Amino acid sequence: MPVLTHFAIKKALETGEIKIEPHVSDDQISVASVDLTLGNDFWVYEEQADPIAIKESTNYLDITRHIQVEERVIKPQETILGITKEKITLPGNICGWLEGRSRFARLGLLIHISAGLIQPGVDNHQVLEITNLSPNVLTLHAGERICQLAFQRCEGEAKYSGRFSSQ
Repeated sequence: MPVLTHFAIKKALETGEIKIEPHVSDDQISVASVDLTLGNDFWVYEEQADPIAIKESTNYLDITRHIQVEERVIKPQETILGITKEKITLPGNICGWLEGRSRFARLGLLIHISAGLIQPGVDNHQVLEITNLSPNVLTLHAGERICQLAFQRCEGEAKYSGRFSSQ
């Protein structure tokens, strides 16, 4: 299954096959990905007295507090949730892979713990599981190009309608 490169991404954006709102600039489109920016919405984990059950019904909103800020300090070993400024709309035959950017990974910033797949047919903003793996305090800035999205053509078609379809 092929990964879309620069010109294929540009064409898919121009024809509306892939939609990213607000519109991305040409310099956000790399060799085989699009840089996405960090929004100003964050969900900060609240320490729980009891263990958290890892079950299908467990909801992260029950153990986090929502804040809106332009800058957010993230301590060593801390994980918070952020969200992309851009809304991604994919057709049923294209999925996406969300990855960190190497310039920030080299500072110890992890953009997603394990949920990097963007399902085909999605139409939403992407929540980022951001973790500071470094021994240093880092500051996140809304509007910064925090991650990259690669696109891959699927064999067959599908439409995501799961739990997070309207985030």
